[in-house]
Amino acid sequence: MKAIRIAKAGGPEVIEVVEADVPQPGPGQVRIRHTAIGVNFIDTYHRSGLYPVPMPSGLGLEAAGVVDALGENVRTLKVGERVGYCTGPIGAYAEYHVVAADRVVKLPDGVSDEQAAASLLKGMTAQYLLKRTFALEKGQKILFHAAAGGVGLIAGQWAKHLGAIAIGTVGSDEKIELARANGYAHVLNLRTDPWVQRVRELTNGEGVPVVYDSIGKDTWSGSLDCLATRGLMVSFGNSSGAVPPFEPGILSAKGSLYLTRPTLFHYTRTPEELQETADDLFSVIASGAVKIAVNQRFALSEARAAHEALHSRNTTGATVLVP
Repeated sequence: MKAIRIAKAGGPEVIEVVEADVPQPGPGQVRIRHTAIGVNFIDTYHRSGLYPVPMPSGLGLEAAGVVDALGENVRTLKVGERVGYCTGPIGAYAEYHVVAADRVVKLPDGVSDEQAAASLLKGMTAQYLLKRTFALEKGQKILFHAAAGGVGLIAGQWAKHLGAIAIGTVGSDEKIELARANGYAHVLNLRTDPWVQRVRELTNGEGVPVVYDSIGKDTWSGSLDCLATRGLMVSFGNSSGAVPPFEPGILSAKGSLYLTRPTLFHYTRTPEELQETADDLFSVIASGAVKIAVNQRFALSEARAAHEALHSRNTTGATVLVP
């Protein structure tokens, strides 16, 4: 089978296409023949070494496809069933992958393989951010960075569905209308707008109760300045680089702020949590409240180009690899 491998951490140039043996499922595992593979920023963190992984390594945590083989003691799935997964193990950039059966979700008829591969990681991330990390209430104003990104487009629609008033940020004027079309009441350009000042103006000087920040280093300080007293900073990504070390006293000085650094895995620890989170996502997709935009498609062998596109910040919505 074709698979993507990296022998060392680095830029997109370390990505290689190799021929590998088709893996065999062990006890409690299933083998999945992929039909669509999700591309996410966390994949670039694994590749670059920001999140160290043992080398050599595959890439990718998310895909959809068909159950191809069962390991021993698997009772919950059948060969031929449509499934998806998004919490690993690393190695989804391949034609086949072996995954623990209890980390797989069944796909309903109303969700395509490509929709699942494009939305499971990003959509379940939006689910826990908006409904559990900070449970949005109708009428609340929030700030969500990278509004035109994969998580951002889903979160904007979902936040509007929940009745919140979302302020989004983007990296260029070309992305403003896209963010507006996906639920954001106000959209600011990080590069040209005085966005901290504008957030304060839009909230009558109070600030927002929560900031969702996947950008990291470049927006960290400004995000804190956008928060209301006792507001929550949700730092869930590092697309511009890791947040630099800071003194906890800054949280006190800026209004007794709270900080959390959540990950999807901790919100889907059990098979029940995983399926419930996925089902909530599938329900808003099926209802039409959230639409999944797959705006970039690359062949599996073009994974390097997919990562280059992601780094350029010229992508919008979701990116998938097609085996």
